[in-house]
This record gives sequence, C-alpha cells and structure tokens, in this order.
Amino acid sequence: MKIIIDAMSGDNAPGEIVRGAVLAAKTLAPEYEYILVGDSAAVTKELESADGTSYLQSGRITVAHADEVLTMEDDPFDVIKKKKNSSMSVALHMLADGIGDALVSAGNTGALFTGASMIVRCVKGVRRAGIAALIPFERPLLLMDAGANVTVTAEYLEQFALMGAVYMEKLFSIANPAVGLANNGTESHKGTPVIAEAYEKLSANEQINFIGNVEGKEVPFGKCDVLVADGFTGNIILKLIEGMGSFFMKRMKRMLYANICTKLSALVLKKELYQLKRDFDASEAGGSPFLGISKPVIKAHGSADARAIMNACRQAAAYVTGNVNDEIVRRVAQSKKTAADTAAAQSNT
Repeated sequence: MKIIIDAMSGDNAPGEIVRGAVLAAKTLAPEYEYILVGDSAAVTKELESADGTSYLQSGRITVAHADEVLTMEDDPFDVIKKKKNSSMSVALHMLADGIGDALVSAGNTGALFTGASMIVRCVKGVRRAGIAALIPFERPLLLMDAGANVTVTAEYLEQFALMGAVYMEKLFSIANPAVGLANNGTESHKGTPVIAEAYEKLSANEQINFIGNVEGKEVPFGKCDVLVADGFTGNIILKLIEGMGSFFMKRMKRMLYANICTKLSALVLKKELYQLKRDFDASEAGGSPFLGISKPVIKAHGSADARAIMNACRQAAAYVTGNVNDEIVRRVAQSKKTAADTAAAQSNT
C-alpha cells in the first residue's frame, strides 16, 4: 500500500508532516510505503533531520517534487486552476492516476475537497461527497456532513447516512450503526422541507438503522453513531463542540488550581484529566475522511503535528484495507434499485 502525503500544506509544514511520515514508517505495518509530495530539497532536508534517511534509501519513503504551495488563504478553485503545480494538486493527480492508494493532507479544506471532487471524482452512484468528522464522545459519533455542502437535497442526506454507516461499520466494527438526523425537534414534521423529506427517505430505507430526529441537546449523550446534517448545520455543531470543549477545560483548570485544596484534588484526578484531554485531542483521531470520493482522502487538522499525521496515515490505511468504497458502491446501488422498484410498483397500482 502506498500513502501519498501532501508535505507542504498545513501550519507546520514541511517539518511536522515529514516527521509524521517517518513516525508512520516506524510505527505502522512495514509493507506500507509513503510518497511525500513537495519541494524535494526542503523535504529531503527534513527527512535527514527526522532520522528518515534510511527509509528514503530503502524506498519506503519517496519524494515527488512540486514547485508550489497552496496556502490556507488561496481560493479553493486555485487547486485546479492557478496552482496546478502545488503539492496538493500534484498529490491529488497522483491519487487519481493510481500512483498511490490514499492521500493525507493538512492543507486548505475547501481546496482539498474541491480538488478531490473534481480530480479524483466521486464514488459511482454518489451524488455528493461530504466531510465526516469523528467526535470523541463516550460513544464515538460520526458527523456527516461537517462542512462541505451548505445546500443539500434529501437524497444527499440519505447518501450521507449510508456512507457514514458503512464507515462506522468498517473502521469501528459497529454492527448496524444507529443513524440520527440533526433537527430542531424530534417530531417527524419538524425542520425545513428538505429535512422533512429526508426523514421520510431515511425511514423508508431498510439499509439504514434510522432512529429519528436528534436535537442539539442530545448530541453528546450517545443517541446515535452517525449524525446526518447539511454542511452548514454540521459545521456549526462541530465548531460549537470544539469551542465548548476548550471552554470547559480552561474553566476546570482554573477551578482546580484555585487554592491548595483544589490543587491536591488536581493531583488525585491527574490521570483522568489527562485522559479527558487526550480524548479531545485532534492528533489522536488523525483527520476527517471525505466520504464519497472514489479513493480515500483524509483531511488532517491544519495544525497537525507528527503524531496527527501518523494517525491520519493509520486511518487512511484502515480505509483502504476495510474496502469502505466497495461497500458504499454496493449500498448506494441497492438503495437506488429499491427506490426504483418501489416507484414502479406504486405507478402500477
């Protein structure tokens, strides 16, 4: 398996990205290979400082040159127009051409999603890909879509549910994942016309274990395994959860270090507090997959460090070995066939 890594994108590129590739080579399966895409001189220099020269010599890590860098400030369409020689664009074309099996990038989310959709293309039968974000509650929650599609149709939401369920089955071994629809009430008639139509589609789809609408207050408490939303709503949910996590950690730290008694309590709770902080550490998850793209594309956090890049590579490898896309193709095709059969039967009555 070959994992392509965009070495020049992200806040800590190329240093932490290259170190992440070296860490992956040391930690993950020995048969995995890594292709670092970026300025060859800069990448090679970082490999030397990260003790990765031996992997370069053995061929487990290779370097593919790219002249340009696509920044966080660039327009998303620059990846296919103005900056075709950027490390992100070159990496996406390599993935599309079959040079690698998966791609990891910590770069501009909009550009990466645009490039993945237009260069690598969607899985057969999928109308629109989406960003799937794993939220580390006590019962892990996959939020789909977390920001790619502001405007959706009921069919998009139905496919988001199918793809999210497949991902949780394959990578987290969750049998028949429970799927909820983000809404402003639990009643079936609540929400916009698109949400109400999606409710009907999800209820009728026998491939989806649909448990109904999920209100915001229910999201952290294990109501479902997959939460379906349009990208606008999903991104607000995700950012609010991230912000509240940071808020409560700061308040807890202030409370526990207020005086000598609370400091003693902090010592007693040190292990639990460390685990809580680790649970919400983006570097542990690795990144967010773009579900619906024909080959695995993992978006690592913009501030990803070496550990986050290593975990993103682990995630990419699991996506490939789990045959996630094959199962998505099968279920989408089955869903469309069932819908067509139902419509034909109704027209004949």
